[in-house]
Amino acid sequence: MSKIGIIAGGGQFPLLFAQAARREGRQVVIAAHKGESSPEVESLADSFCWVKLGQLGKIIKFLRKEGVKETVLLGTITKTRIFRDIMPDLKGLTLWNKIDVKQDDAILRALAEVLSEEGIEVLESTLYLKDLLFPSGILSRRKPSSSQVEDIKFGWRMARQVGSLDIGQCVVVRDRTVLAVEAIEGTDAAILRGGSLGQEHAVVVKVKKPGQDFRFDLPAIGQTTIESMKKVNASVLAVESGQALLFDGPSVIAEADKAGIVVVGVEELPSGELLF
Repeated sequence: MSKIGIIAGGGQFPLLFAQAARREGRQVVIAAHKGESSPEVESLADSFCWVKLGQLGKIIKFLRKEGVKETVLLGTITKTRIFRDIMPDLKGLTLWNKIDVKQDDAILRALAEVLSEEGIEVLESTLYLKDLLFPSGILSRRKPSSSQVEDIKFGWRMARQVGSLDIGQCVVVRDRTVLAVEAIEGTDAAILRGGSLGQEHAVVVKVKKPGQDFRFDLPAIGQTTIESMKKVNASVLAVESGQALLFDGPSVIAEADKAGIVVVGVEELPSGELLF
């Protein structure tokens, strides 16, 4: 039975992947981050270790000791931690100093390159979990109004531009005006910031970055997204279908319906036309 590694952050993605990998007959080797990963993840591992943020050398040593040749990068890391409690070892510090622009894509691609040099290939994060990809079409009972459709189209263009700069994947708009752009604080904080201005007219749009690498950092939607929208009475959530993750889908949609929130999965055609 071949082994697969999981370099785990927070959230349920590492848990779901570990369960799916075991169903596929893989032995699961997990390096989990202290202060981010759920303690529950340890019970799903055949081999396990805790690491601190930045301990790349420890991760590589552990995976190589376990004979891991394939791994995935899963889960969230609180990005603001890089300014206050990162604890890099020599390997981590060397990598960090090599990266000119300390943004998500550059960091993750550099990490994948280092792992590859060590004989450990980084695989797509959705390898065993294609069913988590965001579906197409209107998922909620409510449908977007004509004005909301125009805001979705406007927000889509803005989010693509923001993504091309590797700043974030989400914008909040109202009446074709950008209220908030996601940056290092994350989607939920951007929703609260923009939604406090737009309130019941706020439209949240979340898309992949141009050239999105499916090995890491896919846009993700879950219960906390809807909870954040409810706090500011935001009205619409539009997400790129097939290019983002949806956790606890039935519960998320049910909660959105209770709150009267429109949820749509949007597909962009090669022509640039949006379908939903």
